[in-house]
Amino acid sequence: MKRTSLLTILVSFASLAVHSAVAQTAQPSATASVAPAPRTPDGHPDLSGVWWPGSDLRVPPLDAAPPAPRTANAAPAAARPANGGPPGPPMRRTSFASLYQPWAVEKAKTLGDKDDPALRCVPVAFGTVNVSLYGLGFVGQIVQTPTLVVMLTETYHSFKIIPTDGRKHRDDVPPSFRGDSVGHWEGDTLVVDTTNFADTNWMGAEGNVSFHSEALHIVERYHRVDRNTLEVEATVEDPKVLTGPWTVPKQTLRLAPLDQIMELNCTGIESAALMEAASKQNYGKK
Repeated sequence: MKRTSLLTILVSFASLAVHSAVAQTAQPSATASVAPAPRTPDGHPDLSGVWWPGSDLRVPPLDAAPPAPRTANAAPAAARPANGGPPGPPMRRTSFASLYQPWAVEKAKTLGDKDDPALRCVPVAFGTVNVSLYGLGFVGQIVQTPTLVVMLTETYHSFKIIPTDGRKHRDDVPPSFRGDSVGHWEGDTLVVDTTNFADTNWMGAEGNVSFHSEALHIVERYHRVDRNTLEVEATVEDPKVLTGPWTVPKQTLRLAPLDQIMELNCTGIESAALMEAASKQNYGKK
């Protein structure tokens, strides 16, 4: 019998929870869907809200055949409608590792699901579906103030506090799983610059080997197109691990009809048996 990883259970549960809430909430009207983006008193677009892909995503089991290789900058599949439509496209694996230097390619061959730090409740550095706000799941929340933008990740134990008042990166804090972020506005686009990462977590999870170094540098651009749509672009650099910058495919987030995310914890106890099973399973690693 095939085992489903703890992470698959967690992210599927997060997506299911939001989908159930959406099903019980009136769908936005056609007029609301094209309403302009709200703005804060200082004139900037207000990015606040709970954001998700707009539909459930199918999560393949860890031991499923890997997807066909694609270029680092390939565009993602279009999102499916949430109002009664079919489930969305399969979860996209990050292509960060497609730019590994030769030594990193060889190291990746020695790693598998059992080595995934997320099974030990460690947050990812970026996002399993190429969205930093989602982290390990499919749901995140943004809270915006005049001087800060706070990004909360539902799955799990993860947040980013982004000063937007002109502050520089901090030099008095140790490296962390999610790094140190500062932001500034370029017109209606929030630009978030993140450095000072720890090198002990992966970029994504779900068996997706994607280790990085402490030189990881991520620049994201958040643009709220209208009331219900948030577009996110990102560029990732890691000169110690990658052969060049990775341009992350543009991601389109949808406003969920919820006012807050829920708590989805991981203690490590739940994953003990899964990690033991993964360590005994043959993943084709030599």
